[in-house]
Amino acid sequence: MKYLHLLLLALVILLSGGCDEQKKPHLLMVTNASFPPYEYVEKQDIVGIDPEIVRTVADRLGYILEIQDMNFDSVIAAVQTGKAHIAASGITVTEERKKQVNFTIPYVVAEQLVIVRQDSKVQNCSDLKNVSIGVQHGTTGDTFVTRNIREPERFSNAPLAVAALSAGKIEAVVIDAEPARVFVRQRQKLRLLPEALTYEEYAFAISKNNKDLLKKFNAELLKMKESGELDRIINHYKTQNNNETENGGEHPDDSFLGVVKSSFTLNFIKDSRYVYLLQGLLNTLQITFFSLLIGIVIGFAVAVVRSTADQTGRLKFLNWVCKFYLTIIRGTPVVVQLLIIYFVVFGAVDIDKVLVAIIAFGINSGAYVAEIIRGGIMSIDKGQMEAGRSLGLSYIQSMRLIIIPQAFKNVLPALGNEFIVLLKETSVSGYIALHDLTKGGDIIRSQTYDAFFPLIAVALIYLVLVVVLSGLLGMLEKRLKKNE
Repeated sequence: MKYLHLLLLALVILLSGGCDEQKKPHLLMVTNASFPPYEYVEKQDIVGIDPEIVRTVADRLGYILEIQDMNFDSVIAAVQTGKAHIAASGITVTEERKKQVNFTIPYVVAEQLVIVRQDSKVQNCSDLKNVSIGVQHGTTGDTFVTRNIREPERFSNAPLAVAALSAGKIEAVVIDAEPARVFVRQRQKLRLLPEALTYEEYAFAISKNNKDLLKKFNAELLKMKESGELDRIINHYKTQNNNETENGGEHPDDSFLGVVKSSFTLNFIKDSRYVYLLQGLLNTLQITFFSLLIGIVIGFAVAVVRSTADQTGRLKFLNWVCKFYLTIIRGTPVVVQLLIIYFVVFGAVDIDKVLVAIIAFGINSGAYVAEIIRGGIMSIDKGQMEAGRSLGLSYIQSMRLIIIPQAFKNVLPALGNEFIVLLKETSVSGYIALHDLTKGGDIIRSQTYDAFFPLIAVALIYLVLVVVLSGLLGMLEKRLKKNE
């Protein structure tokens, strides 16, 4: 009995602790985790200056912190629409951004630096007017270069811009000082210009509807400044990144095989980085499969309505609705549809992002499947329908038993092609902080600063999937021909 009482006591303590944990409110932070030392991925966790500061404040305020990684140009929108509580991604305070969100007090003053190749003729910032400049899309570096120098080439993240510079695609890259120093330490072929292009202040973005959180966050941030804790966090991650990258640069073995082996180990074996690709692949396959099912259901329904209206003149209103749906979906990019569904349609709803992607891609695919199936139905000779009706079958029975089976066989290659296109279209899922296959490659690239192997690996995986799907479709076509 004594041991039973002790066991029950321990269980009560554990349950009460679990209840307290559940009672704590959640604080959702969004960031673009490819900006070391401010935010980056380490062993599948998002770490850095910004996550550490926000985590410290969240602990003091009694929140459970959750961090999501998404494209930088979406973090402000996520806070503005209520999808996240706070955005922390080395965000510079600007007048334009102040109109959309509230900012905390600044926690660091940063510089915008210019990276060029060692053999570049660019020696100072005044030489930038006649060269191609790369920037991360949506950053203040983007804004400054556009307004004061020239139209830049915009990249989705900083590592991709630096990779383009290393490959000779552009002449210079403008990014924030600390990430710029990390990138240069990693690559001996790059150097920094001696002077800063401009100076700016970083702060955290909070929704204008959450003034209470802003007030509490500022109070804790002031305490951290006064106690020196803020400086300790910033200096810790700067020093850590310096130590990790001081010997980073080129591979010690300059032979072709040595470079390949070192790069492969760095990109996939070290810290089990291949897991990012496996996790992304799983999400990609899941989204593609269920989106295809939704697309087939929607497409079949729309195709039947439209073909019925064309052949009989009935269902005029439904036909108009279907035409409107097809016009909107086929006339707008899928990435825009994905963002609208995530930020607008489900803006006030906490919904799983995989489900959002499935709905978005399913609706998009349905429009194309509808026209494929309708084309197949209309390709069947009218005499087939007349023969079915003369045998006493209704219109629906004739469609189900005679027309649809023949149409399906005719459109199978086109449906297979739509499946392949859908698989590749899911690569834009990263815009809503969803970890798909392409995003997995981006995470690896943001850690290793190597564009070649992550991109090639992602491309090869997509290629293998497409080849397998094409083979399966070919086998299905042959089987249908045998059944004729």
